[in-house]
Order: sequence, then structure tokens, then C-alpha cells
Amino acid sequence: MEHIVFTVTNDLNYDQRMIRICGSLAKNGYSVSLIGRKNRNSLPLQPQPYQQKRLNVFFQKSIFFYIEYNTRLFFYLLFAQPKVFCCIDLDTMLPVYLAGKIRKKKLLYDAHEYFSQQKEIVSRPHIYKVWYWIEKNFVPRFKQGYTATASITEVFAQKYNVHYTTIRNLPFASSSVINTMKREKIILYQGAINEARGFERLIPAMKKVNAVLHIYGDGNFVPQLKALISSHKVENKVKIFDKQLPQNLKAITEQAYIGVNLVEPIGLNQYYSLANKFFDYIQALLPQLTMDYPEYKKINTHYPVAVLIEDIAEDKIVNELNRLLMDVQLYNELQQNCIKARADLCWEKEEKILLSFYKPILG
Repeated sequence: MEHIVFTVTNDLNYDQRMIRICGSLAKNGYSVSLIGRKNRNSLPLQPQPYQQKRLNVFFQKSIFFYIEYNTRLFFYLLFAQPKVFCCIDLDTMLPVYLAGKIRKKKLLYDAHEYFSQQKEIVSRPHIYKVWYWIEKNFVPRFKQGYTATASITEVFAQKYNVHYTTIRNLPFASSSVINTMKREKIILYQGAINEARGFERLIPAMKKVNAVLHIYGDGNFVPQLKALISSHKVENKVKIFDKQLPQNLKAITEQAYIGVNLVEPIGLNQYYSLANKFFDYIQALLPQLTMDYPEYKKINTHYPVAVLIEDIAEDKIVNELNRLLMDVQLYNELQQNCIKARADLCWEKEEKILLSFYKPILG
């Protein structure tokens, strides 16, 4: 069997998709390495059944981080033993491609995001030009790969004539016995605290919502989020907590009452998204408020587990959250549908797609 190395730009401990992918391959006998970066505040690496390596970087953000990290990653890969290189998103594509070509490695692409279409990128023209140039010139050179949603898979096929597989961000099936009758009226947001996550509408909406909001995560929007909470004087209703290791986040999610997954349609990445949290809420039997975008709508048509909204207007958020809080019949129906959905929408089933993709590549 071939040895494969995956490359990311995070510190490895919180990347649930890569923990599942690398863990599944290792469990099935493959030799796997995952390469990321070490932050100044990184916790020790969590034990995993695959090899993990963090590269030290001086710069923690901005263009200087990408230049430094990609340079270090290139030289690391130049002497790496694995026969297969898989880059995760565009931000490790260049060193993987260049080192892979020099060393004559097999090259794969795993698109967690429609990277060039993230709000942080499309709203900044000069930055967008750089990432789009990388996408346009290098994605077509990665003939094999997979994405996190069927919509992104279709876009890449149309634009670049690459025929990727779709492997969704499904969590492991929950075996927890959840006492839903004892839940406090806590609205939960878990995940990246970045731009285009609806906080500018959600925070003022909380003034008129009959519950508290707990936010677990980290990201580049945290300072603005704290300012929003202060300016709208909702400190008693909205609390921010540090990001949690996956096993801890699972327990926290199971204690909440409603999940929220709000994203603005600025950039096609958001519109074609299918977030981890959407499935985490289902596994926790958590009715949720989410977007009426293609991937969510497709699943919600088959398993009605969420209230969908077309836009994130403040009054719409207030009305729908209060409806979920007060309409017991609706809440119970959504929760019962979560019970049906979580047996189907789980990693144990999605893993079969992953293994069938890798078998002809890794042996």
C-alpha cells in the first residue's frame, strides 16, 4: 500500500474532516501523514492512529504567513517519503504541486471549500485575483480529487473539466442517549467565527429572542463580534467561548436547544456550503435554523430537520427562532426527523465512498 501525506494550514487538533479522513484510512491499513502548522497557542497534538507533523512558523497571519508556511511546506515535501500528495484547499496547492512534480508523486485535491469564493476573498479584489489565478491554473492539473458538496463538484467539472468525487463532512453516528426533555433554552453556534456568518444580524436579533446564545469557536471576526455584543448591550444574553476539541464540542452540542447556521450569500462558497455544524446538530437531535441554499434544501426536503430562511434579515431571525422556542409541535417534529436522519447522515456510511475512491490509488 502507498503512503499518503495530506497538507493543511491549521494546527490539526480541530479539523474534524481531516481527523475522520485520516483516521478512516489508517484504520483500514493505509500509511497516512497529516501536515499542518504550529500556532503560538497550540495545544499538544491529540493522539491519532496516523502520523502528525506541525511546521513552526513565525508569522501567524496575512500574506507573510502564506509565503512562509508554503515555503517551509515545499521543502518538507521535497524530502518526504510518501508516494501520494493530497493538498487541502488552494492554500497548500502550490507547494504540493511543485514538490510533487519534482519528486514525481501522485497528486490529489481535497476541496473543503470553494476557496476562491469565500467572502473574505471575493470582497477584496486584489486578493481574489491571486487565489483565482491559482485555482484557474492549478486545479485542472489535479486530475483526481473530491469536494465537500455536490454543487462544488459540479462547478469544477464545468469550469475545469475535472471529474471529482463528493465526500461530505458527515460526523460519526452518535451513540449518546440524549435526554432532550432536560435541555435549557440555549441557542448554539459552533464553528469558525469568520466574516459572512450572519453575526451582524444575529446579535441584534437576540434582543428580541427569548433565550441565550452561546458561541463556541475562533476566527478573524472575533473582535468585531465582541464589539457587536457590546454595542447592542446583549452581554447578558450572548456568550463567547473558546473553540473546543471535537469530543468536547459534541457533549456541548447535545446540551443545547437550537442550533444556528447562518451564512450570507456573498461568494459562491457560502451559497454552495454544507457545514459540519449542520450535521453535528442533527446527530445531537438539535432542531436548527439554517439557510435555504441548494445543499441544505436538498437534505431538508428528504429529512425535515431545520427551519430554512432565504435571507438573514434580523426580523426573520427573531421570528423563526422564537417560533422554534415556542411551537412545541414543530420542535418535536424536527427532533423526530433528526432521529431518522442521523442513522443515515453519518461518517460510517460516507466512509465507504472515501475508501472506494482511495483503493485504486493507494492499493
